[in-house]
Parts: sequence; C-alpha cells; structure tokens
Amino acid sequence: MEEILTLRIPSEIRQMLNRTPEEIGRDLRVYTALMLFRIGKLSSGAAAALAGTPRVLFLDLCAEYDIPVSQITPDELSREVGSVTE
Repeated sequence: MEEILTLRIPSEIRQMLNRTPEEIGRDLRVYTALMLFRIGKLSSGAAAALAGTPRVLFLDLCAEYDIPVSQITPDELSREVGSVTE
C-alpha cells in the first residue's frame, strides 16, 4: 500500500533545477531513501522500495554518492576475518 504526501516547494526552486514536478518527486524519493539508508533508518531493501528502484540499482546509487553499504567497522572486519582463518 502506498500513501500520497504533499510537499510544497517554491516554484523558483523547481525552475532553478529545471525539473518537472514528476522529476522533482522522483528525485526527492531517491535522495530521501539514500539519506535514510545512510543514517540507518531504513534497510537497503526498504530504501530501494522508497526510491522506486531494484535493490541492486539502489546499491549502485549508494556507490555513486559515496554511501557505504556496510556498517561494519574496520576493527569488526579484522575480527571476523581473524575468526575465519583460525
């Protein structure tokens, strides 16, 4: 199920961006999904659904915007790798 939300933006902003209302809506969904994924509020699957893209393409977008897709720290990775090699 989807919900429809209304967002008011100044017409000057849309004109500056040279985007149609539909393009602005799509852009805002993608950028919102990227940010919510980045701060850990959405999983990659949920963020991809919000963005309206397949998960694989969403992960490509993350790479394009330098958003890490793994939350594991370098120390955690070292411990994981160490436990596998032992």
